[in-house]
Amino acid sequence: MPSWDMIANCLHDLTAIGPGGLPVVALALFLAGLAGGLTHCAAMCAPFVIAQASAAVGPGGTLSRLAGAALLPYHAGRMVGYATLGALSGLAAGVLNQATGLRHVLAALLLAAAVLMALQALQRLPGRWRVAPARLVPAWLLRPAESLAGRLTARMAPLLATPGGVPGRAQGFGLGLLLSGLPCGLLYAALAAAAATGSALAGAVAMAAFCLGTIPSLVGVAFLGRFFLRALGPRFQLAGAALFALNAAVLAGTAIHLSA
Repeated sequence: MPSWDMIANCLHDLTAIGPGGLPVVALALFLAGLAGGLTHCAAMCAPFVIAQASAAVGPGGTLSRLAGAALLPYHAGRMVGYATLGALSGLAAGVLNQATGLRHVLAALLLAAAVLMALQALQRLPGRWRVAPARLVPAWLLRPAESLAGRLTARMAPLLATPGGVPGRAQGFGLGLLLSGLPCGLLYAALAAAAATGSALAGAVAMAAFCLGTIPSLVGVAFLGRFFLRALGPRFQLAGAALFALNAAVLAGTAIHLSA
């Protein structure tokens, strides 16, 4: 049975995977968020972002439009949601690691994150080299995630249907919080890496870094609308694949170093 000291370590330990482990994972997740934002999140979240921005962005200069497109409450909700998921993942993995005494638990999670990052890279290769998600994941594993996504999407609709069509701060925050729970392959990869940090605080930091990486592309969508997706999205697919492959190599290397 875990002791209180053990649980305390799983709450705030920042060095479960070594002194430099958390910065490496946080940087990898930030870059994954950056690449995923440009090649995945921008398209997936575009309807929610554009619906808010079209109401919030009024007439005025560029700075005024940027301020409206920033959607700060929305991104604050996403940050809280992702950090909470990271904290829960890190806490669960930390307790398992310390309770079982299996020193390779965190390394295995890092390796799983590396594999999932590599799959993200394969999905973004051009032409005949691209691997579709349906070929990588059995349909029976996708059904629960699709069902959860449907329920969360249904709950998001009322948050956009506000009086006058202008989402308030509470609605924007709630929308971001719900959206952070939408299941996708990129989220699973990030959570596996966050879990490998071995504590609630470290997992929250790692997922906060991931969320920060996704924000620039979503601000671009809010500011430029569909033009951002048409002009920049396709050009970043190959760069995104390369970045995901690099992240996979870095996480795999960290896992090997941790298990040595």
